[in-house]
Amino acid sequence: MAADSMEIDDALYSRQRYVLGDTAMQKMAQSHVFLSGIGGLGVEIAKNIILAGVKALTVHDTKHCTKWDLGINFFIHEDDVTSQRNRAEATLPRIAELNPYVHVAASTVPLDETTDLSFLKHYQCVILTEVSLLLQKKINDFCHAQQPPIKFISADVYGVCSRLFCDFGDEFEVLDTTGEEPKEIFISNITQSNPGIVTCLENHPHRLETGQFLTFREVNGMSCLNGSTHQITVVSPYSFSIGDTSEMEPYLHGGIAVQVKTPKMCYFEQLEKQITNPLCLVPDFSKPEAPLQIHVAMLALNQFQENFGRGPNIGCLQDAEEMLKIAISISETLENKPQVNGDVVKWLSRTAKGFLPPLAAAVGGVASQEVLKAVTGKFSPLQQWLYIDVLDIVTPLEKVGSEEFLPRGDRYDALRACIGDSLCQKLHDLNVFLVGCGAIGCEMLKNFALLGVGTGQDKGLVTITDPDLIEKSNLNRQFLFRPHHIQKPKSYTAAEATLNINPYIKIDSDINKVCPATENTYSDEFYTKQDVIVTALDNVEARRYIDSRCVANLRPLIDSGTMGTKGHTEVIVPHLTESYNSHRDPPEEEIPFCTLKSFPAAIEHTIQWARDKFESSFSHKPSLFNKFWQTYPSAEEVLQRIKSGESLEGCFHVIKTLSRRPRSWTQCVELARVKFEKYFSHKALQLLHSFPLDTRLKDGSLFWQSPKRPPFPVKFDFNDPLHYGFIVSTAKLFATVYCVPFTEKDLSEETILGIISSVKVPEFRPSNKVVQTDETARKPDHIPISSEDERNAIFQLEKSILSNEALETDLQMKPISFEKDDDSNGHIDFVTAASNLRAKMYNIEPADRFKTKRIAGKIIPAIATATAAVSGLVALELIKVVGGYPADAYKNCFLNLAIPIMVFTETAEVRRTEIRNGISFTIWDRWTIYGKEDFTLLDFINAVREKYGIEPTMVVQGVKMLYVPVMPGHIKRLKLTMQKLVKPSADKKYVDLTVSFAPETDGEEDLPGPPVRYYFVQEDN
Repeated sequence: MAADSMEIDDALYSRQRYVLGDTAMQKMAQSHVFLSGIGGLGVEIAKNIILAGVKALTVHDTKHCTKWDLGINFFIHEDDVTSQRNRAEATLPRIAELNPYVHVAASTVPLDETTDLSFLKHYQCVILTEVSLLLQKKINDFCHAQQPPIKFISADVYGVCSRLFCDFGDEFEVLDTTGEEPKEIFISNITQSNPGIVTCLENHPHRLETGQFLTFREVNGMSCLNGSTHQITVVSPYSFSIGDTSEMEPYLHGGIAVQVKTPKMCYFEQLEKQITNPLCLVPDFSKPEAPLQIHVAMLALNQFQENFGRGPNIGCLQDAEEMLKIAISISETLENKPQVNGDVVKWLSRTAKGFLPPLAAAVGGVASQEVLKAVTGKFSPLQQWLYIDVLDIVTPLEKVGSEEFLPRGDRYDALRACIGDSLCQKLHDLNVFLVGCGAIGCEMLKNFALLGVGTGQDKGLVTITDPDLIEKSNLNRQFLFRPHHIQKPKSYTAAEATLNINPYIKIDSDINKVCPATENTYSDEFYTKQDVIVTALDNVEARRYIDSRCVANLRPLIDSGTMGTKGHTEVIVPHLTESYNSHRDPPEEEIPFCTLKSFPAAIEHTIQWARDKFESSFSHKPSLFNKFWQTYPSAEEVLQRIKSGESLEGCFHVIKTLSRRPRSWTQCVELARVKFEKYFSHKALQLLHSFPLDTRLKDGSLFWQSPKRPPFPVKFDFNDPLHYGFIVSTAKLFATVYCVPFTEKDLSEETILGIISSVKVPEFRPSNKVVQTDETARKPDHIPISSEDERNAIFQLEKSILSNEALETDLQMKPISFEKDDDSNGHIDFVTAASNLRAKMYNIEPADRFKTKRIAGKIIPAIATATAAVSGLVALELIKVVGGYPADAYKNCFLNLAIPIMVFTETAEVRRTEIRNGISFTIWDRWTIYGKEDFTLLDFINAVREKYGIEPTMVVQGVKMLYVPVMPGHIKRLKLTMQKLVKPSADKKYVDLTVSFAPETDGEEDLPGPPVRYYFVQEDN
C-alpha cells in the first residue's frame, strides 16, 4: 500500500524526495521497523521515521505513563498519567496520525534476556532505547547473525550525555555516499602523457577527490575517451590525472567529465567487540578525547546499574564517587585504555536519572537518519558510535546545592534533575519571540513546551508569527499539522497544537511578516521586552533584518536552518559574539545573461531560460499591459498622443501585444506553434548565421568549443510528446492570460492536430542583430525603438480601433504568478517542455519534471531528521542564553547527516574597533546624545566630541548624508536645528545616526563609529 501511495501522494513527500530520491523512497516504503522504548528519545525517533514514510513501525514499551513522562514525551497527556496507560498504547494513536500511509502497531510484551527473539526476523531494522546493555548485546548478536542481517541501532540519553550505536552487518553496501548531484567539469585540455593530465576551465575548480570515478563525453580529438570511465588522482584544484593517454590521438577541444557514483562497502563490528575498541565520530575537535571519555562513563553507569539494581541518585556525590571507581577499572579493560574524565563521570552520575528533551531531539534526529540509511542504502552510515554531551550546561552549576536538582512532583522533574530548579524557573519566566512556524518552528515549539518556556505564573510568554498557510507538502516535516489543517494559518494552528503538549504554556500568535513594514508592531519596545529571539526562517534577507533589530536592541538571537540533510545553528549574544551580519555568505552565482540568451551549457541554464520566458510572457508583459491601459484608458487617446509626437513609455510594446492578441482557442494554439518555431528553430539558425560552425576567435581557436555548444534547429513533430506538451501547455497559458475560454474537447489531440496542420509558420529570415558574447554584460533595461517601429505601431493601433479590437475588454489581461506546487495549472509543464526542447537544441542532457520543478521553483530540499536535530541543538543553546553563560560555553554547529558529520565550534568573539587613547567599540555598543528643542547639528557634533573623545567628520542617517564637509552647502547645515534636519517615526522620540571619525593614520579613509542614538528631548531620570 505505502509504495503505491508514494506514487499517488507526491505532494506529501515532495521536499523529502529531493533529499532521498525515488529509489530510496520506494525501499523505505517497503521496510518494517521495530522500536523498543517510547520515552523521550524513542518518541523523537518514531516521529521522524513515520514522517519519512516507512511501511510499518512497531513501538514496544512495558512502562506505564507517569507525570515524569509529561516532560519528555510530547505525545503523552495528563489523562494518560491519571489512567496509568501503557506508554506505547497511549502514544500509538498520536504518532499514527502523523502519516496515514504508515502502519503503526504497539507491543507491550516483556522483552528481556529470556525472550525468544525470532519475532524480530520480520523487521529490516531494530532500534533499542532504554534497554540494558546486556539485552542490547543479546539482541545485537541475534540481528547480526541473520541473513541478510537485521540492521541494529541503539541509542540513549542519560542526563547530560547521549550515545548512538549502529551495526548494519559485516558488509553493508552504500549506493550513494553523499546524495550530492554528480559534478560536471568542463575540460580545457588533456595531455598526451602517462599519466594524462586533465585541466578544467579557468576559474572553475573541479572540487573532486582522489579515488573518485569520472566518465567523459563530447571530447574532440581524444574521442576514445568518450563513454569511458577512469579513476582519478587530484593534481591541483584545476587538474587531475586519469592514467595513460600517451597512445591516444591529440586532444583538440571541448569535453565534459562527469562524476560517476560508485557503491561503497561499509564494514561493521558487533556491539560486544566495539565496546572494547570503539570507533567514534568526533563532533567537537577541541575535545577529541571526549567520545572515549563518555564511552567509559556510560559503561560505568551500566555497571553501576547492574551492581546496585538502580541508577545513581540525583545529585548524589557518594554514587558519583562509586561510579568513578568503576570507570577507572573499566578503562583498564579497554584496548586503548582511555583516560577517565572525572567531571564527565561525576555529571553523568548526578544527572543520569534526569532527561534533557532538546538533547533527545538532537540525537533522535541523527538516529532517525541512520534508520533511513539502514533500510535504503542511501548515504554513509555512522561507524559506529556517536557521543554528544552538554557539560557546558552543567559545569557552571558546580556550586549549586543538590536540593536544586531533586524532584518536586511535577512534569519538569526530569529536566530539573539536569539543570536545577532555578534555571527551570528562568525558562518558565522567559519571553521568547519565535519567527517562523514551519519545520524548525514546529520542532522548536515542541521543545519550548517540554522545557516549560513561557509557563511562569506572572511572567513568561512565547510570541510566534508566520504569514504562511499550511500546504500538504508541509505535513511531511511540520509535525504539529494534520491534513484537516491545510490552508489554515501556520501560527494559529501551531499555537493550538503546542497547548496540547503543555496546556500551561502562554502563546501569542500572529500572522505578520517580520520586516520594516511591521516595525510598528515589532518595535524597539517589543524587542526590549524579549529575553531571546529565535529564528526559524528559510531566507537570508529575513535573517539579516532580524539580526539588525537584535543588535540595535541588544537582544540575543539564535539562528538555524537546514537544506536537505545539512543544518546549522548560530548563537548571537550581546557583547560576547559577532552577529549574523558580521559574516557574509558568498553571493549566489548568477548565470551570465549571454549564457542564458544564447550559449547554455547545462540543464540549469535551460531551466532558468524557460522560467524567465514564463515570467516575461505570462506575468511581466500582461502586468505592464494592464498598467499602461490603467493610465491611458482608451486606444483613441493613445493614438492621438503618439501621432502628435508625444512619447508614451512602453506604448509600442503594448500596441504590439494588442495587435497580436489571440481571441480564440485556435489562435492560442497557433501562437504556441509560432513560438515553438521561434524559440527552437529560428534561434538556432540565427546563431549559426551569426557564428558559423567554423568561426574562429582572434587567437585562432574555434568559437564553438566548450563550454559553448552550437545549437541545431529542432524540427517540429506532432507525435513527439515533448513537442506536443509544449504546444498544449503554452496554448493553455496564453488562453489564461488573454481570457480565452477553452473546453476539454479543445484539448483533444484531434482538435490540436487540426489547428496545427493549417498553421502558416513564418520562414526564417536572418538578421544582422548583434549577439552578446560578453559574460560580464547584463541584460539591457530598454531595447531602443526605431522609427519604423513607431510607424508600425501607429498603423497597428489604427487597425485595431477600426476593427473594434481595441475596446475596453481588449485592454485587459490576466497576469499569472508562477506557482510550482499546483500540478494542475500547467506552469511546471511549460517550464519542463520549454527547458528540455532548448536542451535538445543544444545537445544538453534533459531533466525530468521532478528535477525541473526543484530548480525552477528554487525548492529547498528538506527532511524531518535534520530539522529535529537542528531544533534540539538550538534549544540546548537557549538554556545557556537563559542562564547568562560565559562566551566559551556557547557552541555553533554545522551538521550533514548524510556523511555523517557534526561539527561544534565556539562562537566568534566580537571584534573591537580601536579609535585612539583607549577608546574602542564593538557592534553591540551604542552611543547616546540627548538634545534640546534648539539643538543644532553643530551642537550635536560638539556633544559627540566632548562625550566620546572623537573628532566627527561625517554624519549619516541610513543612506541620507546629513553632513559631509566636502559636499556643497553642507557647512551651512551646521546652523540648522536637528528637528529640521531629521525626523523620527511617529512612535519614536529618537533617531539613529552614524558618525564617522578620522583614523589615527593619515591617508586612511574615515571610519564609521557605533550607532549614535539622538534623543530630541532630554529624558527624565
